[in-house]
Amino acid sequence: MPWLIQLFNQDSVPHAMLIISLVISIGLVLGNVSLAGIRLGIAGVLFSGLIFGHFDLTLNAEVMHFLREFGLILFVYAIGLQVGPSFVSSFFKHGLKLNAMAASVVLMGALITVGISMIGKIPMPVAVGLFSGATTNTPSLAAAQQVLVGLPGIDGNVLKMPGLGYAIAYPFGIIGIILSMLLIKWAFRVNIATEANDFADKQRQLANIPVSEDLVVQNPNLNGLTVGQIPFFESMNVVVTRILHQGETDVCIARRDTVLRVGDIIRLVGEPKLLQRLKIVIGPDAEINLQEIAKNLHTKRLVVTNKAAINQTIGDLCMRHDVTISRVHRPDVEFTPSSALHVQFGDEVLVVGSRDALANIEKALGNSLEELDHPQIIPIFIGITLGVLLGSWPFYLPGIPSALKLGMAGGPLLVAIMLSQIGNWGTMTWHLPKSSNMILKDIGIVLFLACVGLNSGDQFFETLFNGNGLYWMGCAALITVLPLLIIGLVARLTNKLNYLTLCGLLAGSMTDPPALAFANNMHPSAAVSIAYATVYPLVMLLRIISAQLIILLVN
Repeated sequence: MPWLIQLFNQDSVPHAMLIISLVISIGLVLGNVSLAGIRLGIAGVLFSGLIFGHFDLTLNAEVMHFLREFGLILFVYAIGLQVGPSFVSSFFKHGLKLNAMAASVVLMGALITVGISMIGKIPMPVAVGLFSGATTNTPSLAAAQQVLVGLPGIDGNVLKMPGLGYAIAYPFGIIGIILSMLLIKWAFRVNIATEANDFADKQRQLANIPVSEDLVVQNPNLNGLTVGQIPFFESMNVVVTRILHQGETDVCIARRDTVLRVGDIIRLVGEPKLLQRLKIVIGPDAEINLQEIAKNLHTKRLVVTNKAAINQTIGDLCMRHDVTISRVHRPDVEFTPSSALHVQFGDEVLVVGSRDALANIEKALGNSLEELDHPQIIPIFIGITLGVLLGSWPFYLPGIPSALKLGMAGGPLLVAIMLSQIGNWGTMTWHLPKSSNMILKDIGIVLFLACVGLNSGDQFFETLFNGNGLYWMGCAALITVLPLLIIGLVARLTNKLNYLTLCGLLAGSMTDPPALAFANNMHPSAAVSIAYATVYPLVMLLRIISAQLIILLVN
C-alpha cells in the first residue's frame, strides 16, 4: 500500500481533498455521539481537525486559508439570504433591545480580558488572542495582529502570541457558548417546543396576517362610486375581491371600475384591525359567506416563477387576466398588496377568479415548483463578489491608527441582507430555495471548522498540557461564560426573552457560526437565525474595535 502512504504525505490536490473530506466526515460522526444527552453537533468537525492537525495530517497553508475563508463566506452569505426578509422589521421591533444586550456582552468580555491580563499576569498579546478565541471572532484576531505589527519593539515571537492564545481559547469558546445555552435551558426548565410555538404566535400577531370579511355597503356616501374611487382601500392596503350586487344571485370579481351600491355585499381582505375600522365606514358584517355561494369563482395559490412576470404590478396582472390578487406571501411575511406592488420571483399569490381566468394567469406567472427549486447561480457569485468588496473596504475611526475592515464574515452577511430586501434585478433574482440555502450553509460551516482545527492542531496539545495552556484556557473560559450567563439571566428574568431568540442573541454576540448551528439544531424555528443576524453586524464591528483598543489603550 505504498501509494496510499504517499497520498497522505504528499502535497497535492488529491491529498488536500482526502484530508478535508476525512476531517469533515469523522467530525460529523463525532458530533452525533451523545454524552450525558449532549451532542457537539457540527462543532465535532473542529475537534476532528485538531486531532488531524496534531498528527501533522494537514493541508498546504495557502489551500487551508482559502478553504477556511471560502467556507465562512458561503455560510454567512446563506444566513444573510435566509434572515434578510425579516431583518429590517425585526430590527426595528426588537433589534434595539437585542443589540444593547449583545453590545453589553462585548463590553464585559473586553473588561474581563483587561482584568485577567493585569491581575493574572498574562501578556497582553496573549490576552487579546484569548479574547478573540474565547469569543470565536477571527476578524478581531487579525485586527489585533495588524495593530501589533505597527507598534515599536515587537518581534516575531510576540506576533505569534495572539494566534496561540486564540487556538487555546477557541475550542472552549465554542463549548462555553453551547454550555451557557444548556445551563440557561436547565435553570429555567425550558421546553423547546413551547418556546418555538410562542415565537410563532408572536410572529403571526406582529405580521398582521390578512383575513377576509364580508360587509354590507350601507354608507350612502359610497353609493355610485367605483372601487378605484374610494381612496381608503388603497391607502390601507385593503383589497376588494368579490361583490354580490343587491338583487342578484351571482358573485362577481370586484375590479377597480366596479360600481358600489347601497345593499351590495363586498368581500374585503386586509389586516384584522383595519377591517374592523372599515366597518364603521362601510357597514356591518354580512349574514352570508360570499365564498360559499360563489359557485362561479375559485381561489388558487400560485407561485411566480416565470421571468416574464417578474416586476409586473398587481394591478396590471389583475386587469389583464380578469382576476383579483388578494394576498402575497414572501419569506416570513404575508400581506395584502396594493395595485402598484411589483411581484418578485418566488412570490406566492392568492388569486380569485373563474377557472378559465385562473388557468390563464397560472400560465403567465409560471407556478413551476421545479423552476422554484432550481437556484440561479449567477446572483450567488455576484452577491459574494459584492460581499468580498465590502468586507475588504478599509475605514478609519478617530484614535485608531490602523484601518478597520468588516472582513470576510461581515461583508458578505450585510450584502446578503441588503440583496434579500431588493428581491430582483430585472429577471435576475436573489431568491435562494430553502434546500439550496441549507446545502450552501452546511458546506460552508464544515469547511470553516475543519480548517480552523487543522491550523491549530499542531500547537494546541503541546501548549495545553506542557505550558500555560490550561491556565490560559481557564482565563478564556471566564471571558466566554461570564458575560453570556449574566446577559442570559437578565434577558430571561427581566425581559422575558424567548429562549430560542436568546440562543440566537448569545451566538450572535460571539459571532459564532457553530453555536448558531447548534441552536438551529434544537428546533427549525427562524427565531435563532433572526436574532443572530439582528445583532451580528454591530457585534462584528465592536469586536474588531475592542481587540485593537485593548492593545492600544493598555500597552
